[in-house]
Amino acid sequence: MASTDVHQQVSGHARALDGTLLAYQHHGTGRPPLVLLAGQANNHHWWDGIRADFHATHTTLTMDWRGTGESEKPDQPYSTPGFADDVIAVLDHLGIERADLYGTSMGGRVAQWVAARHPHRIRRLVLGCTSPGGPHATERDMGVRRSLAQADGRAANEALIDLMYTPAWRSAHPGPYTTLGAPGMPPHARRGHLVASNRHDAWDVLPLITAPTLILHGADDRLTPAVNAPLLASRIPQARTHIFEGARHGYFQECRPAAATIVSSFLAEEPFPV
Repeated sequence: MASTDVHQQVSGHARALDGTLLAYQHHGTGRPPLVLLAGQANNHHWWDGIRADFHATHTTLTMDWRGTGESEKPDQPYSTPGFADDVIAVLDHLGIERADLYGTSMGGRVAQWVAARHPHRIRRLVLGCTSPGGPHATERDMGVRRSLAQADGRAANEALIDLMYTPAWRSAHPGPYTTLGAPGMPPHARRGHLVASNRHDAWDVLPLITAPTLILHGADDRLTPAVNAPLLASRIPQARTHIFEGARHGYFQECRPAAATIVSSFLAEEPFPV
């Protein structure tokens, strides 16, 4: 079902294990593939303006999580291990045996499961602004939770923007922003994404990750506190960290191109097999 027009929003659909149709966007025809996983309740537009930073060395593959974008939106429980199964379904559909993987926020949570459960499929792993979840993780404080739960949707949206970006960066980049949630999500899908992210707990499987791993975080991230970066590094055997001073949850945009350069250099350390 893949489209040959890379300018279209949807390159094609893969079918998940339960039959759900999953939209993916596959840009480029070369090797190696780099899979980019977006945050909670977001679709592939999370990576708009960033994915091109990797096209000199990689083909990029994004997807719309079930419940978002052009993927189907079943009214059923969602989970980060389930999302990981969806990632593998897309890779299988495209015949991609091995890839580099870069997940941010909830996408980083899902990436942990992909790399732990399918170590032979992931060459190098990048985890950004994410957490191991469960009782070992440090969660956002109650002030952040209250700001995001405001009944006034505009106020909640402004709170999220403030958590993503510093005032100085917002002043220079007034938007619109592509990281504030996918439009058109039904309420059951938004709830499902929230529950999936909140219930994530990969602590016990993190030592199973065999891929060299780079962990990135903004030092001033309150949405997912930066203390989670060394926690992840302590559990993943071949992990290193890089903290962006002064950055918040959206370090990958605010600290571009430095963040893209660091990721690209990490991915280039080991040549991808031909």
